[in-house]
Amino acid sequence: MKLRIKNFILVTILAFVTIGGTTSCGSKKKLAKKEYEAKVAQAKADLNAIIEGTTEWTLEEQKARVEEIEKSDLQNQEIDALIVKAKEVLARELAEAERAAEEERLRKIEEENRAKAESKTSISDYFAIIAAAPDAETANEKINEALNLFASPDVPVLIIVYQMGDIIDFDAPTTAEKYLNYIKDQKSVTVRVNNVKYDDNDKITELELIKK
Repeated sequence: MKLRIKNFILVTILAFVTIGGTTSCGSKKKLAKKEYEAKVAQAKADLNAIIEGTTEWTLEEQKARVEEIEKSDLQNQEIDALIVKAKEVLARELAEAERAAEEERLRKIEEENRAKAESKTSISDYFAIIAAAPDAETANEKINEALNLFASPDVPVLIIVYQMGDIIDFDAPTTAEKYLNYIKDQKSVTVRVNNVKYDDNDKITELELIKK
């Protein structure tokens, strides 16, 4: 009798263990399925947002998210198709961003070149200011300011007195300092800036003038 009771208890325990194990395994499967479905849903939402351009992520963040979804290998045909579309969209947008960056780079170069070109006007302005100076002290002050535009006071100044096609006649060469003092003495400007050469520090290394 006691043996039968023991056997019954043992069978009952085994039954509970088996049922409990089956229930636990089923719960894990349901949880895994829910997690997978959530990942799929989120992946679809993110990919569609990237394709439609409704996400606030940067291009680099979008690219990283597509790569993350692709690496997760969700084994979903719809997601695979969305990944292809998202990559195409990002490729176009990245190309556009690169084009815009190149345009900005060229714009900055153009601004720098324009600033250099405007320095010609500054030289011309200094010519006029020195010529119109009310006294020698003021003229000398402006000459010193103008010399700051040159690599040195001895920068050559070439003056074209005649030009016809390829035939060019120059006056005797002089220097920046000497010519600025010449303008101070003459109190007039009879030339205009024809060409300017600069060094890497944007200082004038050669100034070419032409008779008006």
